[in-house]
Amino acid sequence: MHDYPLTAGTTLLIVLLMFGTAWNVGRAREKYGVKAPATTGNEYFERAYRIQLNTMEWAMVFLPTLWLFAAYVNDRYAMLAGLIGLAGRVLYAVSYQRDPATRGTGFMIGMIAFGIIGLWAGFAVLRTLVGF
Repeated sequence: MHDYPLTAGTTLLIVLLMFGTAWNVGRAREKYGVKAPATTGNEYFERAYRIQLNTMEWAMVFLPTLWLFAAYVNDRYAMLAGLIGLAGRVLYAVSYQRDPATRGTGFMIGMIAFGIIGLWAGFAVLRTLVGF
């Protein structure tokens, strides 16, 4: 019943990151006086808002790919790749909030993790479909 506990734990950490970015937007909205439904008006609020949106966009492609990787390759490796991707996204968020020009390293770490699990999972699924 619980074949992928490591991937499940990693998924919960990614969900926690998404919650944290939403919390940060709410905090920034209050701190900088950006009343809902506005999404512009203060540079620091806009950074928090973009971080949240980018994190959700990343999670929408990363999480299904992570689970395909866990199911078709390995739970432990999925956890490791997931934690690397998560670390990249945390670095991305912190860097972006401080100075958007420095977000590249975190972005690349997350994308490399996604690329590895995406290609590997895609190959494993394809191998299963064609039976080799």
